[in-house]
Amino acid sequence: MASVVSLRPPAPPPRHSAPPARAKVILQCRARPIPPSEQNVRSDERTRFSFGERSTTRRREALLQIFLSAVSFPFIANNASAETDLQQSFRIYEDEMNKFRISIPQDWLVGTGEANGIKSITAFYPKGTSDLNVSVVITGLGPDYTRLESFGTVDAFAESLVNGLDRSWKRPPGLAAKLINSKAANGLYYVEYTLQNPGEKCRHILSAIGMASNGWYNRLYTVTGQFMEDESEKYRSQIEQSVSSFRLI
Repeated sequence: MASVVSLRPPAPPPRHSAPPARAKVILQCRARPIPPSEQNVRSDERTRFSFGERSTTRRREALLQIFLSAVSFPFIANNASAETDLQQSFRIYEDEMNKFRISIPQDWLVGTGEANGIKSITAFYPKGTSDLNVSVVITGLGPDYTRLESFGTVDAFAESLVNGLDRSWKRPPGLAAKLINSKAANGLYYVEYTLQNPGEKCRHILSAIGMASNGWYNRLYTVTGQFMEDESEKYRSQIEQSVSSFRLI
């Protein structure tokens, strides 16, 4: 009798258990405690930055005073101090109270006065015209201004002044200010630049800036001579001689 062979499908291979899920590594970033010494350093840095911002603001305010003296000082009543005539066409004007001396044309009028935020204004101008004049404006300064270099070098000072005045980049364009020259001499800063409003004549400005103390506080002296650019050949030499003659006494 033939034997019966039972055919069975081969058994499936044994299943392996699934690999264990990989553990997720969670990185926790914890703030590193700042040592007290480093906290003090950072606090000092913030203080210095804040002081620098305030100092820059004060410098800009002082530059604004220069701008006001250059283009908008009022003509004021004649009240001249002692004057000494020169043999030539200029005479010396000396202000003993405010401690300065300047040469001005013989026939020019003199006016003195005060304005808001300004200690003293002295204006020199010919009769019958308002486009030609020289002024000496004195303003008080804070205790952190100990010398003229507190405003920076003469070149940096001049660029800050003129760039602060310029509005030609606006739309519509505003006042156009252009720096011509700057130099330091005789303990003073000298700045030459032009100002021109749209549709108006160009105004040429020659300035001398100095600093001195009256015993109580430091004072900024701003000497500004101005004339119209189209009259440069006629008046420049007068304005230039007057501004360059300014001295603190």
